Amino acid sequence: MDYKNAGVDIEAGYKSVELMKKHVQGTMRPEVLTNLGGFSGAFSMERFKDMEKPTLVSGTDGVGTKLKLAFLLDKHDTIGIDCVAMCVNDIACAGGEPLFFLDYIACGKNEPEKIAEIVSGVADGCKQSGAALIGGETAEMPGFYPEDEYDLAGFAVGIVDEKDLITGADLSAGDVLIGLASSGVHSNGFSLVRKVFEMTKENLSAYHEELGCTLGEALLAPTKIYVKALRSIKEQGVVIKACSHITGGGFYENIPRMLSENTHAVVKKDSYPVPPIFKMLAKQGDIEEQMMYNTFNMGLGMIVAVDSKDVEKTMEAIKQAGETPYVVGHIDAGEKGVSLC
Repeated sequence: MDYKNAGVDIEAGYKSVELMKKHVQGTMRPEVLTNLGGFSGAFSMERFKDMEKPTLVSGTDGVGTKLKLAFLLDKHDTIGIDCVAMCVNDIACAGGEPLFFLDYIACGKNEPEKIAEIVSGVADGCKQSGAALIGGETAEMPGFYPEDEYDLAGFAVGIVDEKDLITGADLSAGDVLIGLASSGVHSNGFSLVRKVFEMTKENLSAYHEELGCTLGEALLAPTKIYVKALRSIKEQGVVIKACSHITGGGFYENIPRMLSENTHAVVKKDSYPVPPIFKMLAKQGDIEEQMMYNTFNMGLGMIVAVDSKDVEKTMEAIKQAGETPYVVGHIDAGEKGVSLC
């Protein structure tokens, strides 16, 4: 008996590392001091020593049951973007610049080509956000995961000068809410999605005119990464007073997290187009409107609050970063919370 007979192939692990190196290399930043394959990743903070109060911000998350669709369709090259997005969008939400990222893949059987495909997506997400992929772990766990399944999670660290932290503390009545369009469902609510739609390869491969693609393509569309858009706003000299990453819990859970006491967010539902995938979900699942807004992003992956005088500059900055913005509401004085009208 040996380790391979027990289900763990060390040689496959070595091959996975070799196959992923080309993807990882493209994410490197000058501050990275170590090579892939070491016991840890080192990142120099020398460039940030001139900040008044350099502050580290971090985020960790996974992809959730969206992975089930990747398994069914045997498509693994974009799911890593989702993993990175879930972490770096949270960092950007605090005003931070993502610096580096680490991934964790746990699988029933290490198939080097599949692992490299997953990591290629992680690398793509890192490139989009400017983060270096400085390390990770692939754990082969036979008997714990089915051979053809895996889990994917990540961890990111960013930096911001303390004075530039986005906290919502200066939010006031009259401030304007600007939403950034999502690419679809992103990476939240898939336990409900999988109850609504039949999870078969045949059904997911069916083309839908209203979607302009197959159902599987619409659902697997990778999560938008908003790091560049928020950086563009800052570079225009606009102060983002508050910011919300619309993830699990939708509008009702996430928007109040950006608010200070005695401020109330008002969002106009007809101020932007709701993508067809959400309308299809609501209709086929017979899901009430409030539950839709309490579960999904409904077409807005990020919402920022700015002073009313900065709206035009903010909209232009978002467009310059390649994203689509909408003025979706405003801030009122009142009990902390959100109203949709």
